[in-house]
Amino acid sequence: MRLQRTIKKETVFSGIGLHTGKYSTVRLKPAPRDTGVVFYRIDKGAIIRANLTYVVDTAFATTIGFDGAKVKTIEHLLATAAGLGIDNIIIEIDGPEIPIMDGSSTKLVGLFLEAGIAKQGKKASFIKIVKPVVYEDAHSRVVALPYKGMRISYYISFGHHLLGQQELTLDINKENFIKEVAPARTFGFLSDVERLRANGLARGGSIDNAVIVDDKGILNTTGLRFADEFVRHKILDSIGDLSLAGFPIEGHIVFEKAGHTANINFLRKLLSSPDCYSLISDVDQIPRQALNYNLKKGEYPKFQSTLEVCPTF
Repeated sequence: MRLQRTIKKETVFSGIGLHTGKYSTVRLKPAPRDTGVVFYRIDKGAIIRANLTYVVDTAFATTIGFDGAKVKTIEHLLATAAGLGIDNIIIEIDGPEIPIMDGSSTKLVGLFLEAGIAKQGKKASFIKIVKPVVYEDAHSRVVALPYKGMRISYYISFGHHLLGQQELTLDINKENFIKEVAPARTFGFLSDVERLRANGLARGGSIDNAVIVDDKGILNTTGLRFADEFVRHKILDSIGDLSLAGFPIEGHIVFEKAGHTANINFLRKLLSSPDCYSLISDVDQIPRQALNYNLKKGEYPKFQSTLEVCPTF
C-alpha cells in the first residue's frame, strides 16, 4: 500500500465549459489526509464529494450534485487526479462546469505537476477486485477481473470510416497516464452539434477544445495526436468515472462500447456486489463522511475524516 497524496500548493485555472458555454475559475487546494476529492461551489456555498452517491447526470458528461448545486463535466479533472495518484484535494469552483481546456488532460497534468505532489503520512485504501463482475445493457458491456495493479482495456465501434473499431489495453500508472492517456482529446461528430445545442449541450464546444469529425474526416487542422486518439480519450473518461468509487480500484476493467452512463452503472453493480471486491485498508474501520453541508455563502468548509465505506444500493 502506498501513502496518500495531495498537492503541495494551490493552483488555479479558468476557461469555458464544454456544454454550458459558461466561464468558471477553478482553484485546486491541498487537503488533509482522509479528505478525498471534494468540490466546493463557492458561488452556492455547497460541498459535493466526488463520490458515486452524488452523480446526478451522465448525458455526454458526468455531473455531480447536492441540494440543487451541480458541477458538470468533472471526468477529465478527476482522471488527472487519479492518474497522478492524488487522493486528497479540495476543488473550489465559481460556476457550473469544469473548464474543458483543450479537450484533454494535458494542461491539467501540467498544473498538478507544477503545484507539486506531496506524500501524506497514512496509507491509501483501495478496492481490490477478487471475483469477476459483469455489467451489461443494450449497448455496452463492462467487466472487472482480478489483476495486480490497474489495467484498462477499451473497445469502441462507430459507423464511420475514420473511427471504425479501435481497441487498446493499458496498465494505468503515472507515467502511462501522462504519456499515453492525458493528451487524448474529447471528440464529437459535426452532425450531432445542432442536436446537442438544442438540448442545452456543447454550447462551449469548438475545434479549439474537441476533435470534430464530419463525413469526410477531421475538421481540426492540427489533425490527431494519436492514430487511436478516440479510444484513448474513452480511457481517460473511464479513469475519471471509476474514481467516483471513492478509492482507487485494483483490477482489470474491460469496456466494450461504454460511455458515462455505463461506467456509472458498472460502478453501482460493483459496489453492490460485496463478495466481488475487498476494501483494503491499514485501519480496522474507515470513518464515514462528516461534512457540514449547511454553509453560509463564502464560509469555508471544515473538513474532517471523509473516507466513506462503499455505499449500499
